[in-house]
Amino acid sequence: MNSIPVDQLQNKTSIGLQVKTFKGNDESPQNQSYDNHRDDHYIFFILKKGSGKLHVDFQDVVVTAGHIYFIIPTQIHSRVKTDHAEGWFLAVDPALIAIELQAVFENRLNLQPPCKLSEYELKQYDNLLCLLYNEYTQRKGDQYYLSIIHALTHSFLGMAASNYSSLGTIEYKHSRSADLARKFKKLLSLHIRTVKSPSAYASMLNISSGYLNEAIKGVTGSTVSYWIQHETFTEAKRLLYHSDADVKEIAFELGFSDYSYFIRSFKKVCGFSPSKFRTLNRR
Repeated sequence: MNSIPVDQLQNKTSIGLQVKTFKGNDESPQNQSYDNHRDDHYIFFILKKGSGKLHVDFQDVVVTAGHIYFIIPTQIHSRVKTDHAEGWFLAVDPALIAIELQAVFENRLNLQPPCKLSEYELKQYDNLLCLLYNEYTQRKGDQYYLSIIHALTHSFLGMAASNYSSLGTIEYKHSRSADLARKFKKLLSLHIRTVKSPSAYASMLNISSGYLNEAIKGVTGSTVSYWIQHETFTEAKRLLYHSDADVKEIAFELGFSDYSYFIRSFKKVCGFSPSKFRTLNRR
């Protein structure tokens, strides 16, 4: 079974960080087999002008001027198609991101939205990233080079975490339920191919099934069973798109012993059969 392409930051930089500006349109055709990929690092975008469009885990995301957006290492995404866009791009090794900030970026079970910035916030980001970019490109060789750019990067990450934590969603509140949601999400990503039982995830967290369900529903509005189903068929879509394995093999890979049940369930959740999904997305 073919693996999902992974874009590695170490192939682009040796310091765990890359910062760029972008301007104009990006309408050039791209090789679809390489277009969708995962990164082994976080990426952040800030748009000052124009707009950008991309797919993240098979959902359309449109980022417009005055917004910040990020993608975490586990997410499959396309490259950004920009329209008269101007802004900043930042790639950061997870090792440079404090655990408490990673928790903010990864707490969500549902897909993160672009975050609207005030004019003041946008200006602050622009000033900080201008300084970071200048240090990144011009101070190489200085004995304090890494200390300076890492400190500026940490400032950026703190600002981004602050913006996302103030979106008003219950998911980012410091509570027992929010902590459980974060841990549940990590367990889902690790075990979704083999574990489909809500009680099994509750057992891993040393709590009752009822308590886990109540906590997850309070944080996200949806049940544990919903998120297991959601992650299962998101993973199915990834395998259908990125591998040449037949549908029966993918069903088995995801823990379905009944091939026909997998097809019925996929169609019920996604609106069409696995084969139709593969055909539509590989045109």
